[in-house]
Amino acid sequence: MEFREVVNQRRSLRSFAPVEVSDAVIKDLAAVAGLAPSCSNKQPWRFVFVRSPAMLERMFATLTPGNANWAKQASLIVAVWSQADLDCRTPDGRDYYQFDTGMASALLMLAATEKNLVAHPIAGFDPQAARQVLALPEGVQVITLIIVGGHAQEISPTLADWQVKAEKERSARMAFEAFASIV
Repeated sequence: MEFREVVNQRRSLRSFAPVEVSDAVIKDLAAVAGLAPSCSNKQPWRFVFVRSPAMLERMFATLTPGNANWAKQASLIVAVWSQADLDCRTPDGRDYYQFDTGMASALLMLAATEKNLVAHPIAGFDPQAARQVLALPEGVQVITLIIVGGHAQEISPTLADWQVKAEKERSARMAFEAFASIV
């Protein structure tokens, strides 16, 4: 699959079908994410790949109700975490770890898309509860959860009307002038 095709196919869909996500697939997703650029090559991203049914159930309990209803069909949750001291802090005080971790997460999601998986990042979860379920150290930040699975042919009956619409067609994207300029 060509890069542009992978980018165009990547969608935050919510209708999941169960799929087997092997150790080899997980390691490949991590390897691609690990190629992301980072400040001074510090590679601050950390991923926990949650696949066992018991741990998935515990992670589902950390989701907001709006996400829990559809995400429970997922085959994998990738917990993305980091902390400021894993990466650069610029002289003016900017912490870079979230930016660098975001780039690695984007590559992971594109790699999942290339493997015909849906990878949907969410903000609707309790980060402290997720940190506790995963037994992560105090002070780390769980930045996002990426819900992963196969794409169901049928739209999930648990979705709200606006979510059903988003399943059928890609949400509108801003025009170039709305987010970029050439000087």
